[in-house]
Amino acid sequence: MKKVERINIIMRYINNRSHFTISEIMQEFNISRSTAIRDIREIEAMGMPLVAEVGRDGGYSVMHNSVLPDVRFTDNEVKALFIAFMATRNQQLPYLKSRQSLAEKLLGLISENQQDDLVLLNQILLFEGTNPNNPDLLDLSDLPHPMLEKLIQLLLMDRYLLITINGEKGAKSYPIYLLHLYREKSLWLIEGFNLKEEKKQIFHVDHLTNVKPYPTNDRLSKKVILEKISKQEAVINLILELGPKAIAQFKKYQPLKVSISYTNPYQATAILKTFINVNNPEELTEITNWLLFLGEDINVKEMPVEIYEDLQKRLGLFCP
Repeated sequence: MKKVERINIIMRYINNRSHFTISEIMQEFNISRSTAIRDIREIEAMGMPLVAEVGRDGGYSVMHNSVLPDVRFTDNEVKALFIAFMATRNQQLPYLKSRQSLAEKLLGLISENQQDDLVLLNQILLFEGTNPNNPDLLDLSDLPHPMLEKLIQLLLMDRYLLITINGEKGAKSYPIYLLHLYREKSLWLIEGFNLKEEKKQIFHVDHLTNVKPYPTNDRLSKKVILEKISKQEAVINLILELGPKAIAQFKKYQPLKVSISYTNPYQATAILKTFINVNNPEELTEITNWLLFLGEDINVKEMPVEIYEDLQKRLGLFCP
C-alpha cells in the first residue's frame, strides 16, 4: 500500500474512534512502530486535532467538534472519479448539471501532473451516447425528467408518498411506500407498494406530474408492508440453466427482478429462478424477447406453457 493511501485510511480509522494507540495502528495496518509514529506525526502536521495521552496505557484521542483536513486522493482514485464523471455524461441521471462543477472542483484539488493525465483521458475515452465532436455537450434528450430530482429529495426524508400519474384516462393519484427507484431501458421507474390496494406496482417517472409526502395517519408500517409483500410473492415457474455465452448476455441486460446464482467456482455456469406473470401480456412479451436475447446456451428446467408456446410461434420451430 502506498504511503498516501495508507495515511488516508489511517485518518479515517482514527477519526471513527475516541481513543487509539500506536500498537493498534501497527496491528491494524501491519506496519512497524517507527512507521506508525511517522504516519501519526504527519497526520498531526496536516492539521488533524490529535491529543496525546501520557502514561503506561497512553495513546491518542481526536478532539471533538473539530474540522478535519482535506482528504488526499491517490492517482488511481482521481482517475476513477473522473472516468465515472465521463461515463455519466449522457445517461439521464439526476443532478446531471452538477456533474460538470464536480469535475471542475476535482481538477482544482489535484496536481498539474494529475491534471495532464485527466486531459489525456478526456481526449481518448468515449462512452456510448457521447458526442465525439463535443463530449461535454448536453442535449435536451440527455436531461432526466424534471420531477426526478424532486422525487429523490422527498425520498431522502420520507418513503411514504402520494404520487400523481398522468395516464390514458387522465391524472390519478396513488399512495405508495417506495421500494426502489431504478433505471431500465433508458426509463426511470418507481417500484412501490400501493397502500390502498396493498400490492406492488411499477410507475413511470416520465408520467409523474406531482409528488408529495403521504399523511402519517393513513400509513402501514414498513414491517407490515414487507410481510404483506412476502405473502404475495408468487411461486417460481421459470428455471433455466445458463452456460458461459448466456451468462455473458445476461450481464449485458437483465430485468430488475431476475437474478442468477453461479453453480461453479469459475462462474461459467449458473441457474436462474423467477416467477413470470403469464397473465400480463407486456411481461410475457418482454420475457420472451429476453429469452431469445440470451441465446441458445440455456437449458430449460421449468417453463410456463404460455412462454413455451410464444417461443415456438416466434421461432417457427419445435423447442425441446
